[in-house]
Amino acid sequence: MAEVIADNKYVELTYKVVDKNTGNILTLVEFPLGYVHGASDALLPAVTKELEGRCAGDSIDVPIDCNDLFGERDESLVVTDYIENVPEEYREVGTKITMENDKGETRSFFVTRIDDKTLTIDGNHPLCGRDVIFRLEVLTVRDATAEEIEAGGATDSGPDLNGTLRTIH
Repeated sequence: MAEVIADNKYVELTYKVVDKNTGNILTLVEFPLGYVHGASDALLPAVTKELEGRCAGDSIDVPIDCNDLFGERDESLVVTDYIENVPEEYREVGTKITMENDKGETRSFFVTRIDDKTLTIDGNHPLCGRDVIFRLEVLTVRDATAEEIEAGGATDSGPDLNGTLRTIH
C-alpha cells in the first residue's frame, strides 16, 4: 500500500507557480523540494492542507489568491526615476534593493523595468495582485527520521541548488 502524506512524513515534490489569468509560469522548481509534513513551514498552509492524504505520483493544482497572502497591490510602492540617479549596480531588471525609511523599517524593492532614460522599482511582493495556481507533483512519501522531523526536512547537505529555482517575470 502506498504511503500517504500525513504529519511526520518526509515528502519530496516539484512545483511550479502559474498565473491563473495568463497561464504563464512565474516560478519553476526543477529540483525536488523535501520537507517533513506538519513539522515545516516550507509551503503555504493552503498548499500543505491540500497535500494531506496524497501519495507519490499524485499531481495537484492549488489555486491561491495572492491578495490574501500579500495584501492588495499598492501603486505608491512603484517608483520611476531617471537612470542617472540610480547607482550602476542596481541597473538590471530583477535586482533586489533593500531600503530603510526614517523609522528604521526596511522594505525590499525589485527593479522591474529599465529603458534608455528611466528605471522603475516596485516594493510590492512579485505575486501581489495575482491569482496563481501551485501545480505540484508528489515524488516521494515515506516516514521521516527523528532528525528530519526536528529539522523540518532533509538533514544531509544536499545538492548545489544554484540555478534550480527560476523566477520568470
